[in-house]
Amino acid sequence: MQVQDGLPNPQRLLAFVTVSIVLFLAVLDEAVVNVALPLMARDLNASPADALWIINAYRLAIVMVLLPVAALGDSLGYRRVYLGGIALFTAASLMSALAPTLEILVAARVLQGLGAAGIMGINIALVRFIFPQAMLGRAVGNVAVVVAVSSAAGPSVAGVILSIATWPALFLVNIPIGVMALVVGYRTLPVTPGSGRPIDVKSAVFAALTFGLLIIGVNVLAEGYGLIWGLLLIGLAVVMGAIFARSQLKMSFPMLPVDLLQMPVFALSATTSMLAFAAYALALASLPFYLHDVLLNSPAETGLLMTPLPIATALAAMISGRLADRLAPGKLAATGLVIFSIGLACLAFLPADATNLDIVWRMALAGFGFGIFQAPNNKVMIGSAPRQRSGGASAIQSTARLLGQSIGVAVLAIVLGTQIDGAFSIGLGIAACLAAAGIIPSALRRFEHVEASALPVVADA
Repeated sequence: MQVQDGLPNPQRLLAFVTVSIVLFLAVLDEAVVNVALPLMARDLNASPADALWIINAYRLAIVMVLLPVAALGDSLGYRRVYLGGIALFTAASLMSALAPTLEILVAARVLQGLGAAGIMGINIALVRFIFPQAMLGRAVGNVAVVVAVSSAAGPSVAGVILSIATWPALFLVNIPIGVMALVVGYRTLPVTPGSGRPIDVKSAVFAALTFGLLIIGVNVLAEGYGLIWGLLLIGLAVVMGAIFARSQLKMSFPMLPVDLLQMPVFALSATTSMLAFAAYALALASLPFYLHDVLLNSPAETGLLMTPLPIATALAAMISGRLADRLAPGKLAATGLVIFSIGLACLAFLPADATNLDIVWRMALAGFGFGIFQAPNNKVMIGSAPRQRSGGASAIQSTARLLGQSIGVAVLAIVLGTQIDGAFSIGLGIAACLAAAGIIPSALRRFEHVEASALPVVADA
């Protein structure tokens, strides 16, 4: 059967709205919990260190199972796994809201993370079937907007909810939205037939251990528990990863998409994505402290001065998504990285007597560059993979983002641990260097879309 090139409207619009809303919730859920963590610790009689597991459990569960979930999507069909992820995420949100103890809440957050992995690991693969190939750049640009807005909106959304309700409401709001997404998604998401291949349990265990140990090691560095322990865990993750990768080379259908990573254009896109998100996360972690502690702005002023960054990111992502369908995406992504790194460098060299205008235009410049980068880079990464490998490509895209964010925060923690003067400026300078590191490789990429005719797709009636 011939592969259908996207869904007809209005089904396409409804399907993408479903994907966007669910992805928004999955990304938002970590940010809102950050704000409410002190309240949760108090109500559950938990220490701040123990309460951190409310965040870490969610993040760990996502990263550990992204690749196995993508393989499950390849086997059973992306739509089926995606809807299962929404259902689990929604049910675990109810469990989180009703949790009477820290232990039960952490367990619920693990389940919620597993559901979120089903969403994040499959969403780009589904988008590739929702939109025609000619609109792929615009589609991934819209996904970038959703991620940028949800990441930035977390503190504001949490503040509004907590001003009128207690912290369980942060989870309860997911339930009606999740149920609605299930109903609409069941009717509109494209059916992608699965391969029927069984999941290799050994590979799934290796994937979980590799990425789990890596994230735990990075968190140990970021939270100041010890340089030696952190490096030891990261080193162990590297060893496990090497064994994992070597075992995958012998497989016809590897869980770790080594076939895709052996493609220079795909590997460069994933690496560049990780570097850019590390720079973005490092900047987002540095700037509130820099604006408040160094430039002596009030908390309210700090929040307002931060808003140009995500707003510019979202606007630029919409623009670059459309441009990526017409211009060379590698060069467009490199242009975005140039602007992003210049904006971060300008922030790093902010004068002590900087005016609000000085801060705002630098924020907007950095955000605009990051937004210009995302859509073409994601188009190269997803579009260079055969359609039947969309699950693996989608999982690597999400993994690169999450690892980059974790690395960025850990780098800032290490810099702050040195207790040297100007640590926040140094952190922003490192962020600028991370962004600049991908400019030349990104510009040199040669993208050719790969299409597969072996995988039929039909739309729901």
